[in-house]
Amino acid sequence: MTPDTAIVACDGWDGSECEGTPHCPPRCPRFVDKEGTRWTIRPATDADEPFLAEMYERFDRTDRAQGLPPVSRRRRVEWIRSMLTEGNNVVAERDGELFGHAMYTPTDAATPELAVFVHPDAQDRGVGTELCRHVIANAAAAGRDGIELHVETGNRVARNVYRTVGFEVVERRGDLRMRLDLEDPIATEVRWPPFVREGPAEPAVDLSPGEGGAGRSPADD
Repeated sequence: MTPDTAIVACDGWDGSECEGTPHCPPRCPRFVDKEGTRWTIRPATDADEPFLAEMYERFDRTDRAQGLPPVSRRRRVEWIRSMLTEGNNVVAERDGELFGHAMYTPTDAATPELAVFVHPDAQDRGVGTELCRHVIANAAAAGRDGIELHVETGNRVARNVYRTVGFEVVERRGDLRMRLDLEDPIATEVRWPPFVREGPAEPAVDLSPGEGGAGRSPADD
């Protein structure tokens, strides 16, 4: 979707009647959190690298999981760069500032791994859950088979978020390994436009690739 198309397609915030268009991304970029704050969830670009580095600079050790993001600035910059190069990344933006980052990686794996990070100032508002839904929508649109993740057994908040978006525990060995099969209905539902999600039980448009179609599902909100 070009910037001009995005402006036309996403102008305004009341998307309750939106039925989606062939130009919509897999999931609608508009998001209103639990406190009523408006966010944009969008694909990350190479230009976001310094802003992601600044966001992660403000993470405490307690905000890290499985050693990520790295503690040292040099390793953190290398990690961000590798994620932007090897993964499918999205960021949560509010008033021009980044507060969240999620990705699946590597992009060409049948079952890539999900990781999601939300700055402490933006936690407990539904931002992490929304980021996960965008990653699921992107992976499903790209034809991935499933997504996996690893989470610390004692991290109940993260485990609840992952269960909310459809992940199930498949292995308990130290950390928990969780998986979402992208044939699961949730991988389709996250790509429905607002009108479909809130209205009819089935999508009003064909979500499957076909001749003459865009090959991507309409957005959800």
